[in-house]
Amino acid sequence: MKRAMWPLYAAGFTTAFGAHGIAANLGGFGSDAVTSLLVLGGLLALYDGAEVLLKPVFGTLADRVGARPVLLGGLVAFAVASALYAAMPGPGWLWAARLGQGAAASAFSPSASALVARLNPAAKHGRAFGSYGFCKSIGYTLGPLLGGVLVWAGGLQLLFAVMAVLGVAVAAWAATAVPHVPPLPRRRQTVVDLARRLKSRAFLAPTAALAGATAALSVGVGFLPVSGAAAGLGTVATGAAVSVLAACAAVVQPATGRALDAGRLTTRTGLTAGLLITAAGLACATIPGLTGVLAGAALIGIGTGLITPVGFAALAASTPQERLGQTMGSAELGRELGDAGGPLLVAAIATLTALTYGFAAIAMLLAVLALATRPRAGADQPVTSR
Repeated sequence: MKRAMWPLYAAGFTTAFGAHGIAANLGGFGSDAVTSLLVLGGLLALYDGAEVLLKPVFGTLADRVGARPVLLGGLVAFAVASALYAAMPGPGWLWAARLGQGAAASAFSPSASALVARLNPAAKHGRAFGSYGFCKSIGYTLGPLLGGVLVWAGGLQLLFAVMAVLGVAVAAWAATAVPHVPPLPRRRQTVVDLARRLKSRAFLAPTAALAGATAALSVGVGFLPVSGAAAGLGTVATGAAVSVLAACAAVVQPATGRALDAGRLTTRTGLTAGLLITAAGLACATIPGLTGVLAGAALIGIGTGLITPVGFAALAASTPQERLGQTMGSAELGRELGDAGGPLLVAAIATLTALTYGFAAIAMLLAVLALATRPRAGADQPVTSR
């Protein structure tokens, strides 16, 4: 079974690397296609926009035809979209390739999450999702760095070419290592049934926590360097702070998953503590200078690292297996909304006042969310069985 997990973890790395590797380098190295900030914003929004619209659709499709075919099809489509710009560089092809990458990631990302849940017993979901989250965090961390090196060496074409090779390699690996997991029989589900399930506390609490964690992560990555620069810190110091955030998130997730499986951590405790620690990190970010930046980065990383495996394990435990793809796709939609909404909220408040008030506002929002997402009495149990 471990053999089947690694290509799924690689798929998680691929979507994270694809999102951040190109996004971090478009502004500085895509001058032939990025002619204004508006164009840059549009190119950045294409990937996430496609995911927001299509992840629930492909998650439902994975339940209907099986997660493995959707996973493989998405990875192949990601490779084709990447190869498109590598072979035919130009502004129009860059837009098409970026849109194709986002649509493809919408297929293989929720399918990989669903397969992680299907291929592991409930008692091991924490560890499995911790490892999956660790690999995604590595993709987020290495994407800007490796992407920058590749673009420096051969331009955006080389970066897209490497992503095409990565997509093909992971697809081939998954085809040989991931077993066929047939779709389970499903009872007829009406729109009312779907709405009832998606508005239940068992879905909303972990999804809201995951959205809050993603919002905080995006705010930290995007605005901590701005805060550091305003305090007179150089690019090396601010870059190191972002690396601290990503490293803490990556290291904490596997340990959190193991604690969850062993019963040392409950869903309630994990989500609440994660949100409060993340809120504390955002509050620390209001402190001027290197101390505030580093403390904020570390606490945001630790908090989001707690939330991610606990949230996904809770979703898997509360969802009928025949609906896992739909649930994971809908939860990923919540994360994408947090990814976009967090930075927008901070930017809007910072524009009207100052950046410190933006950090404080989202810190208070997460603290309130920590109380709102607490499960009812009796729900605070380790996730050990379905």
